[in-house]
Amino acid sequence: MRLGLVGLFVTGMLLAACGGGREPVRDPGQTVTVTSSNFSDDDPTDWPGRAPDRYAVHGIDLSRFQMSVDWPTARANGVNFAFIKATEGGDLVDPMFQAHWRGAGAAGVRRGAYHFFYHCRPAAEQARWFIKHVPRTPGALPPVLDMEWTPTSPTCTIRRDGETIRKEAQIFIDIVERHYGQRPLIYSTVDFYKDTELWRLSGVEFWLRAVADHPGQVYAGSPWRFWQYTSTGVVPGIAGKVDINVFSGSKAAWADWISGRSL
Repeated sequence: MRLGLVGLFVTGMLLAACGGGREPVRDPGQTVTVTSSNFSDDDPTDWPGRAPDRYAVHGIDLSRFQMSVDWPTARANGVNFAFIKATEGGDLVDPMFQAHWRGAGAAGVRRGAYHFFYHCRPAAEQARWFIKHVPRTPGALPPVLDMEWTPTSPTCTIRRDGETIRKEAQIFIDIVERHYGQRPLIYSTVDFYKDTELWRLSGVEFWLRAVADHPGQVYAGSPWRFWQYTSTGVVPGIAGKVDINVFSGSKAAWADWISGRSL
């Protein structure tokens, strides 16, 4: 991992959001600030291909398992964005969502909310549940649909066919896009992505997990926007281990993407 703290300001004009937010929060502003990462890893990978530290823009994803976060410290040490778990299925809300959402926003961290898909409930119900609990906040990153197999779930271990999965994903995406005014990303893992042929979905940007090699190798060259490269990251300001991610492009590309994809 790279060490040191370097701040670079890249100007990117943000699109104005259309109203409806339930939470009056500060818009992070018109300037996209990229801070170099000061992270480490409890279980580092000896990367055979392009290592994640060659990417300029790093961030995290987190949920109720990260109980203590000093957001200003995390931001100063390279947390440029955070995807925060909001909901699961049609009846669960992450108990840390509101605290993480407010803390990230106050510290100037670009934030987005994600929904963990439950395969035993209709996608439309899940989309409405997500909308009920996630505000339309100016400056927010696109919503995320997290789709994985759930073999250890105590209530739902079904494995539906790829066509059905893709139809359900499309239903969720369409409903959520209409509400927030931007198209959700899809997060997935190697086995789920391949088994269900998620790449067949059109107009979708992917956030992909690959902890042993570059996603270009693991996903056979499929395009990606974010790469989750470890679940054992150590980040100043965050107690315990946390998932770390990178954005696919340069600092300038990040500013451009923000301008076109944030609320």
